[in-house]
Amino acid sequence: MQNKWAIKQNTWLGGYILASIILYSLFAYTLQRTQSLKLVLLYAGLFWAFYRLVALLKNHAKWLTGLAFGFRALFILAIPNLSQDFYRFIWDGRMLLEGFNPYLYTPQGLLDQGLLPVAQTQELINGMGSLSAGHFTNYPPLNQLCFVMAGLLAGKSMIGSAIVLRLIIILADLGTLVYGKKLLKACNLPTHHIYWYLLNPFIIIELTGNLHFEGVMVFFLVRSLYLLHKNQWQWAAILFACSISVKLIPLLFLPLLYNWFMPSRPLDSARGDNTDKNTLFLSGRALSSSKYILNEDTLHSKSRPNSFLKLVIFYIIVFALTLVSFLPFYNPQFLTNYTETIALWFQNFEFNASVYYLLREIGFWVSGYNQIALIGKVLAIAVLGWVLYLTFARKNNSMPQLILSMLWALAGYLALATTVHPWYLTTLLMLSVFTQCKFPLAWSFMIVLSYLAYSQNDYQENLWIIAFEYVVVFIVFLWDLKTNKALDN
Repeated sequence: MQNKWAIKQNTWLGGYILASIILYSLFAYTLQRTQSLKLVLLYAGLFWAFYRLVALLKNHAKWLTGLAFGFRALFILAIPNLSQDFYRFIWDGRMLLEGFNPYLYTPQGLLDQGLLPVAQTQELINGMGSLSAGHFTNYPPLNQLCFVMAGLLAGKSMIGSAIVLRLIIILADLGTLVYGKKLLKACNLPTHHIYWYLLNPFIIIELTGNLHFEGVMVFFLVRSLYLLHKNQWQWAAILFACSISVKLIPLLFLPLLYNWFMPSRPLDSARGDNTDKNTLFLSGRALSSSKYILNEDTLHSKSRPNSFLKLVIFYIIVFALTLVSFLPFYNPQFLTNYTETIALWFQNFEFNASVYYLLREIGFWVSGYNQIALIGKVLAIAVLGWVLYLTFARKNNSMPQLILSMLWALAGYLALATTVHPWYLTTLLMLSVFTQCKFPLAWSFMIVLSYLAYSQNDYQENLWIIAFEYVVVFIVFLWDLKTNKALDN
């Protein structure tokens, strides 16, 4: 009977692997963004296979690792088919190699002047689309360095540039695997949880497939958190700055580090403090109602800096290195261009939003026109207030607590954002593997529905589809709150 069960298990396992290979290949080389039904069916099939593979192979890390990077290898020769950003990456890299500051010029502006500053100018502008071509770049300096590497190593080859960028992202994923496992061990969590991120079709498609650099940012962030756990906070600050210099989103987490650095009273484990029971439960460990074990590395660790001065130095290192990374591009016009471009994401652009779309409808009803400029500012202030609440209302002096607060901070930001592109969920999903929260995993499945806005050549969102996406995510979110008591401590 046992042999029959093993054969059946292996048959299913082989079927899931073969199905994944076929579906990823179809996704990478035959799918067009306007093919909505094909997109959803392929993605749903991949997600089911992913879920079963992690469940069947959770005790076989080598297999899961091989599959994760083997599936990534299937995309090596593919041109991104769901996102146009890849063309802007190539443009910025080539601009730098030609001696231009990419923060000072818009592609369309140069073309309107009759200038063709880089090879394949017209092809790149057509590829990136009018929205990107008409605005200044918003990609930070370390991200720009990756674009330059593609230009140096691939020359004028589009596919060559894709391969170089893809290899950088895959290497970052490898680093995330190594240090993600170390951090999971530090939190007393099963290391196979990392594969809910690494093997997730959402991550493979959006990062390796569509070449978004959130994966590189995540690597630096995870590495920084692990160094914080080891009390190597100076090096952690350097890696944190690198993370910001790839994508600005880690700036959101800086206030949350306040209590990590501040002195606190050691925990008296004999008292059985209920707050710390909740912390342990949230980080994924089962507890007995009468007896539990506290791990000094994960609760009120003596290895924490315990110094306000060290907190200040940490912030100085982070901000100084971030500013230094921007110095080669500094120009009075650069500062104006960059800040205005960032502001556009709060006051002009809108895509796949949740709370904002509800407020937008109220604004239409009250005033008769889109109040995005006002609503965007109010929501930005609300995000700041939410982060400050998490900073001072929660302890954040153990790694599970700190990561959980980061997850709630980012979840609040995404809930209130006017624009939520699929790849924005990357960091949220990574943080979730250190908790019991399931709504980021559910969202990584539902987010594919946002691409249905491109089912026609003319972009148009269906608000009913967006509502369905967020209703499902919100239901799972409520379930997390009910089962995890995630905001109690």
